[in-house]
Amino acid sequence: YERCPRYIAQKAEMYLKSTGIADTVYFGPEAEFFIFDDVRFDQNAHEGYYYIDSIEGQWNSGRDEKPNLAYKPRYKEGYFPVPPTDSLNDIRNEMVLIMEQCGLEVEAQHHEVATGGQCEIDFRFAPLVRCADNLLIFKYIVKNVARRHGKTATFMPKPLFGDNGSGMHCHQSLWKNGQPLFYGNGYANLSEIALYYIGGILKHAPALCAFTNPTTNSYKRLVPGFEAPVNLAYSQRNRSAAIRIPVYSSSPKAKRIEVRFPDGSCNPYLAFSAMLMAGIDGIINKIDPGEPLDKDIYALPPEELKNIPSTPGSLEEALRALEKDHEFLLRGDVFTEDVIEAWIKYKWEKEVNPMRMRPHPYEFVIYFDV
Repeated sequence: YERCPRYIAQKAEMYLKSTGIADTVYFGPEAEFFIFDDVRFDQNAHEGYYYIDSIEGQWNSGRDEKPNLAYKPRYKEGYFPVPPTDSLNDIRNEMVLIMEQCGLEVEAQHHEVATGGQCEIDFRFAPLVRCADNLLIFKYIVKNVARRHGKTATFMPKPLFGDNGSGMHCHQSLWKNGQPLFYGNGYANLSEIALYYIGGILKHAPALCAFTNPTTNSYKRLVPGFEAPVNLAYSQRNRSAAIRIPVYSSSPKAKRIEVRFPDGSCNPYLAFSAMLMAGIDGIINKIDPGEPLDKDIYALPPEELKNIPSTPGSLEEALRALEKDHEFLLRGDVFTEDVIEAWIKYKWEKEVNPMRMRPHPYEFVIYFDV
């Protein structure tokens, strides 16, 4: 069935082999998520609201909890605390144990930056289809272990205002005959193939976002100032770039790229396949990624920043970009015109337009007294 996302991913793997460029692509996603204690929301003709609560929420520092034991992470100060500030460590450990029982090789787990229960668990990279399978198992375990503890987990990219959202950085590398293809003598010890792959990702990034960041909420995260990589550039170590080149190890087998703009709301079969196809296009057409940007992009003055392209500002922009730029996805019949058209149509009819039609609560704050 040509609209089956897993079949599309299988075709992407087969197409990679048919090009002769590589025989394996590895993906390693880092899916962040929140664990909340109470979530309520509703939308009617006369009302629309959401309410989120967390025992870790900084907003509860003054609440009468009979007793309030404090130790609530301050905004943007939740990265790697130890208990009691990190109250979710035991729950994450339980998730890890179940993941390992299900065949996932977990590498790390920790609290993330945001207050209110943001977490991350990283599992080992795998070939494209297997990695996408693993991600669905991973999300199922996270949600159900949280529920077992009377809590609820979400991979929604931006559930909280004023603190970091949840991304899903995607590590990627190409291999052939058991040998890594991204290691070389270029910038950050990258090969020419790796640089062309980066060039393809950067060129097609606006269209890719329709699959890697496929919700209206995705673009609440992709805004400057919250560690979101909105600028389409690449750099070693630099987390403010859309593509980072990790340099933790000098081993050729560890050489990879990290695409940082995706989030956990995506369908991994489609998102991984689309990124691979963009990378292949970069290699086939020898797309130059330009010079690396070894600066803190967040600290650049406006006159420098205006020359750096950025990710789309909304799902509408991403869908329009995909409509204009999807030829690279059609190679090898990996994606089809029918799949692209159906995806765009569904997103407009079921998500973009329904959101447009509804008043937003904050509009009452700024407009009610006009």
